[in-house]
Amino acid sequence: MASMIAPAMSSPADRLVIALAQIGCTVGDIEGNAASIRAARSEAARKGADLVMFPEMHLSGYTPEDLVLKPAFQEACRAALEDLARETADGGPAALVGLPWVEDGLVYNAYALLAGGRIEAVRFKVDLPNYGVFDEKRVFARGPLPGPIVFRGVRLGVAICEDIWDEEVCECLAETGAEILLVPNGSPYWRGKSEERLQVALSRIVETGLPMAYLNMMAGQDELVFDGGSFVINADRHLAVQLPAFESLVETCVFERAHGAWVCQDGPRAILPSDDEADYMACVVGLRDYVEKNRFPGVVMGLSGGVDSALCAALAADALGPERVHCIMLPYRFTSQESLGDAKLCADALGVRYDVLPIADAVEGVESVLAPLFAGRPRDTTEENLQSRVRCTLLMSVSNKFGPMLVTTGNKSEMSVGYATIYGDMNGGFNPIKDLYKLQVFRLCELRNRWKPSCALGPDGVVIPPNIIAKPPSAELREDQKDEDSLPPYKVLDDILESLVEHEMRVSDIVARGHDIEIVRKIERLLYLAEYKRRQSAPGVKVTKKNFGRDRRYPIVNRFRDPGAPARLPDADLAPKKPLGGAERFEE
Repeated sequence: MASMIAPAMSSPADRLVIALAQIGCTVGDIEGNAASIRAARSEAARKGADLVMFPEMHLSGYTPEDLVLKPAFQEACRAALEDLARETADGGPAALVGLPWVEDGLVYNAYALLAGGRIEAVRFKVDLPNYGVFDEKRVFARGPLPGPIVFRGVRLGVAICEDIWDEEVCECLAETGAEILLVPNGSPYWRGKSEERLQVALSRIVETGLPMAYLNMMAGQDELVFDGGSFVINADRHLAVQLPAFESLVETCVFERAHGAWVCQDGPRAILPSDDEADYMACVVGLRDYVEKNRFPGVVMGLSGGVDSALCAALAADALGPERVHCIMLPYRFTSQESLGDAKLCADALGVRYDVLPIADAVEGVESVLAPLFAGRPRDTTEENLQSRVRCTLLMSVSNKFGPMLVTTGNKSEMSVGYATIYGDMNGGFNPIKDLYKLQVFRLCELRNRWKPSCALGPDGVVIPPNIIAKPPSAELREDQKDEDSLPPYKVLDDILESLVEHEMRVSDIVARGHDIEIVRKIERLLYLAEYKRRQSAPGVKVTKKNFGRDRRYPIVNRFRDPGAPARLPDADLAPKKPLGGAERFEE
């Protein structure tokens, strides 16, 4: 395919209007992503923009993972970019568009300037993240340190996402004459991320003495949510523009040159949500985009009268609208009248469809089939798990027959210790609360009853009956069962789990926080044993720094257990005196 790269344009200007397209994309939907570029560019033109920025890899969708290695995909992205480039001959705003770019047999994470009917310049991402959910070194080549792009006489320094988390790229751009830093991002959400981004940006601004426009996409993609929250900060560290989180929009920023330096004029300054509000909105956006992008007509889920399913029902109503949510109560003889009443009240408050399907005949039918094999053995968790598996067989049947996606409702505390039935309540297509610990589930229920986010499609007011929040949690798989029969109180459990999962703390350090060593050892053991279950669990929204999935990759077969005492370090006189190699071994 013939290249359309041409020399950069250069004509002096003292005013530059840059539109920030804080919008979403879908991985692999090149045609749809190109259409969103056209729509945003038209909106930017109406607002008087000279240039419109799009998020990282917007044309291909982000993150494309190994899809980006397919030659047919690479070629389709390039062809779509060239079509978009030709359209900029209409005199409208230029565009900066992200996509995978192939050059000399290597694939780069690239950002291209489209102007005057041509691809005017291309810059490549230098720092490729390879931690947590990112694996970019697997698929992309590292780009060379960039120089600025000249657009209408203005030297624009493009640093793609991770390129600002270290000083090297921005330092190079400043030294080669950049006047404004433009940072396109596919930066996924986790709790507290907006403050981290701000501090990183301020560091680069202080080091370079340049203003920065930071643009982040706004979309859900599999378990990731990109939360927007784009901003512009001037060289004096003044926040000129702050766009809202979890909202798609195109906003113009006016830069003016005065006394040889560029300054962004004050624009909108949205107030960002609190941590719990942001987590709730991330769960709504993540569920909504997963359902919409996979073209499900709606969702179906079990509504047990417990806090987890109640929160999931509220999230689903807020994400899709109550008319696209089908809740089913599946009672057995251990289901309390309290739970039956609470589930009905919750469904009514949310305005969702609600049905009751008793499961006694199905459970007892399965038990009768197994009776010859189980004869002479006492009832145990096997029979309890049958209830859960029957429930999910029925829910999956509704999903298969009518098409809605089955939402699964286990929280992170339960998934951590395996307090869930594989091929039972773990079944489903997506879990909006997979990365929420139990105590946060309670907090978000209370939050939703007094607050509704602007992105929510559900009803106002109290939507989760207070009794659901107040009563002791129970799986109701046997008479008078409570979660605390098998687990420590959630206040204890969640602190131990956060210490083990989020912070990888030693058992001795967790005990020093005030926990009993035997309880900590038990929870660590359960955490490791449940790995095989988590490998088979549904994807779910990431809200912490370390979700179960690509963030935390532990072996299923794992015999390590922390003894709970500081490990003995090698004695100095036993340390190897030279590098080990060949047949040499170091043995105590």
